[in-house]
Amino acid sequence: MNCRAGCGACCIAPSISSPIPGMPRGKPAGERCVQLSCDNLCNLFGRVERPAVCSAFRADPEVCGASHEEAIRLLGWLEQSTAWAS
Repeated sequence: MNCRAGCGACCIAPSISSPIPGMPRGKPAGERCVQLSCDNLCNLFGRVERPAVCSAFRADPEVCGASHEEAIRLLGWLEQSTAWAS
């Protein structure tokens, strides 16, 4: 599956532990990445500064669903179900 243009759910729902320009400690789950444009496009797409975890992400119906809202729910659920207990 190809990414839905302007979805951006993968830049909001999951936590990212890798440093991101503007977010040196990564980002917590549910927080919008500072590199996500107002059009929900990655400002780092295709650039070496983009974290490897972001470059490796591949859209799939199992995690992206049929809409931005469904992707937020599915990715959020995956984040919660795989989070380390504190």
